Amino acid sequence: MPATKLKEFLNSRGVKYVSIQHSPAYTAQEIAASAHVSGRDFAKTIIIKINGAMAMVVLPASRRLVLSDLREVLETDRIKLATEEEFKGAFPDCELGAMPPFGNLYGMPVYVAASLAEESEITFNAGTHTDAIKMAYRDFEQLVRPQIIDFATT
Repeated sequence: MPATKLKEFLNSRGVKYVSIQHSPAYTAQEIAASAHVSGRDFAKTIIIKINGAMAMVVLPASRRLVLSDLREVLETDRIKLATEEEFKGAFPDCELGAMPPFGNLYGMPVYVAASLAEESEITFNAGTHTDAIKMAYRDFEQLVRPQIIDFATT
């Protein structure tokens, strides 16, 4: 069960969370709807490559990543979306496309959209297309220590 690693991590840190099971869903907006969460509170994880190294960008499901703005904020031209083929091996305990935004568990940095950091709670994939977790944003921030960046989303 893919959610086990994440739940064990949260439990070992004494973090309160709600586990949500939902019907199979594959896009962030579908998952948010299935889990009865607003798109601005559902955190979608996008895998990018910065100078060849993988990283996570986390933003509200209701928004889209603007790579040119992210390049400007991170001051590098060498940012691209990672392909599924490039990142599938980095998440052996997760279904493809259902990675939780815990880069610290997978050895990669995490960049969070400032708009998401303003939310009191976030919900995100828990490693499968039928499991999500809802928790306090401040707990997520303490565990992951993401870099909060203000980049444009549409």
